[in-house]
Amino acid sequence: MTVTTSRHLTPAGPEPAGVDNRLVVGGTALTWRSLPTPTLPDPAAVLARSAVHALTAARQHAVHGTELLLSTVSRVDAVTRTELLTAGFTVGVLDDDGVHPSAPARPRAAEAGRLWLLTSGSTGRPKRVGHTLGTLTTVRGDQPERTWLCPYAPGTYAWWQVVTLSLTQPGQHLVVVEPDELDDWPTVAATHGVDAASGTPTFWRRTLYRDAEALARVPLRQITLGGEPVDQAILDQLREVFPTARISWIYASSEAGASIVVHDGRAGFPVDWLDRETPGRPTVSVRDDELVVTSPYHGAGLAGPIRTGDRVQVLDGRVLITGRLDSDEINVGGSKVSAGVVRGVLTGHPAVAWARVTGRRAPVLGRMVVAEVVLAPADPSGADTGVPDEAALVRWCADRLPEHAVPRRIRVLTDIPVKETLKSDV
Repeated sequence: MTVTTSRHLTPAGPEPAGVDNRLVVGGTALTWRSLPTPTLPDPAAVLARSAVHALTAARQHAVHGTELLLSTVSRVDAVTRTELLTAGFTVGVLDDDGVHPSAPARPRAAEAGRLWLLTSGSTGRPKRVGHTLGTLTTVRGDQPERTWLCPYAPGTYAWWQVVTLSLTQPGQHLVVVEPDELDDWPTVAATHGVDAASGTPTFWRRTLYRDAEALARVPLRQITLGGEPVDQAILDQLREVFPTARISWIYASSEAGASIVVHDGRAGFPVDWLDRETPGRPTVSVRDDELVVTSPYHGAGLAGPIRTGDRVQVLDGRVLITGRLDSDEINVGGSKVSAGVVRGVLTGHPAVAWARVTGRRAPVLGRMVVAEVVLAPADPSGADTGVPDEAALVRWCADRLPEHAVPRRIRVLTDIPVKETLKSDV
């Protein structure tokens, strides 16, 4: 069954303020206003075939208030699909012909204005987190005119952050790259005048690794990182390519919303930000080495302090987010090792473009530290910077880490791995 498109829907509210902002999708110039207006089921779990279909669903929600969960087809497996049908969603693939729906197992009344996000599932199966456009829209003041790059998978928290900025703020234009354009996104961005871009550290590292010269040709004035731990090495690498751009990193999650924003070019945030209470702004704390956030942008039913599951370390007056509690800590013979700290040491090597650090079973010690790295490409100037072997990288770590934290095995990969979420699960 197909639900055909209609251009005669009665809006539940006014068009969003950014409705005339420019959109570029697949090389085609559009505006929010010019997008088609399919009739969406209510409540609907919409699986978008492409970026333009995802943007269409977002605008429809903004105008009509349909209860909406938005995702790509690939992020919803058979188990998740069954869970959504059981929860009363009509699940439908949205393409050029409209929505192709499967009826819910237990129909229910829609919750007007509700937006649902699927978490990445990095700590288990994806969960649903309820929001509204209000809790997802965290940039509210006047902004300088920008053309933003959006490389994120539709329906993720980071995607909604960029999309709500363009929907709600005049002068915030959007260039969306499809998955098959990711390897060549700097060319797309330069062609369409992108001067602001948001991505994960893995996204930026992969771009620098593949073609730093092409990246340097993009006239970026605003660079934003988030979604993974942000270390000093990637901030410094981006500063070298873009000496005059504002470089920001953001800590945000589906549950707590956008909670920390740092613009000073340094990893971590000042320790005096802890437990600082400001009306209308998030409060961040540390309990048992875990980041705890109390935020006005929290998901539905998550008011109050939220234990994020992210491990932090206080060092030299900065609070560093090193990784997930359940994966960051490696117990080596009774001594605790932070995988994030070791990763930061490895990526601090001038010849290392990316690193992943994990624990492996070992006799006597129980676990030992091991790593995978991708080495930086040769210097385009022809300078001989040297290619480190495993022994050289181990020595680099040994000079900067306690003995039990030094990786015992380091494997070299030929490319930086990346998931649809633009993360590499480090």
